[in-house]
Amino acid sequence: MSSQSLALIENWPVPTAAAGVVRADGTVLGTHGPVGHRFPLASVTKPLAAYAALVAYEEGAVELDEPAGPPGSTVRHLLAHTSGLAFDEHRVTAPAGERRLYSNAGFEQLGDHIARATDISFGEYLRQAVLEPLGMTSTSLEGSPAKDGVSTVSDLLRFAAEVQAPRLLDPRTVAEAMSVQYPGRKGVLPGYGHQNPNDWGLGFEIRDGKSPHWTGGSSSPRTFGHFGQSGTFLWIDPDARVACVALTDRAFGPWAAEAWPAFTDAVLTELRGRAG
Repeated sequence: MSSQSLALIENWPVPTAAAGVVRADGTVLGTHGPVGHRFPLASVTKPLAAYAALVAYEEGAVELDEPAGPPGSTVRHLLAHTSGLAFDEHRVTAPAGERRLYSNAGFEQLGDHIARATDISFGEYLRQAVLEPLGMTSTSLEGSPAKDGVSTVSDLLRFAAEVQAPRLLDPRTVAEAMSVQYPGRKGVLPGYGHQNPNDWGLGFEIRDGKSPHWTGGSSSPRTFGHFGQSGTFLWIDPDARVACVALTDRAFGPWAAEAWPAFTDAVLTELRGRAG
């Protein structure tokens, strides 16, 4: 594809932005901006952390349904934001499995659980399990598994290709990660208000019929991914068979809520025009 749709990032009111699109076979269809620039990911850290947790599961270090986090919660609950933990506090506000309470604290407890199970710090486990095998040499996690990752568009395109055509995980595990966990749970999608249902997979948010949403109006309901408060996003649309990454250095706000869906629709339109 030409970078016509990707060049829309030039109009975003941000100091620095980079974006790219990749197919499952790793073919980068287009990029725009400084794809080697390291950006703070904020919550786009979570899909990386979740992928490492799933490697730990496949290695037998943890089970998805073993106790982890607050009483009654499991690894699966923590990954799916249904542990009952508050947003940014290690405080229980609901019984496990009852509501979709988006929780940074839950991902921090998940990281602690895996670190204990593997006897490796979570940041180091992520490096060994995911970043190093995928050649993501510009990506690091020093701090919270919920929000402290730093990466580049180039590295995240490698990750997005992996998720579309897994080599580090069994494809059935990734299919589970992009399937709704605890269906019908309602809750708040940060930045977009109450959603009923507020569907989530294992570390990945699932678009389904959510409105408003940060992906495009033409994004398939099966689209899954994450956005970050640092002005970052990664989505994978299995129906379009493509993934897109955009990273900026301006905090998420009304500018992003307005710009991102139109950008995504332009990318998908350009792809469909090319396919036609």
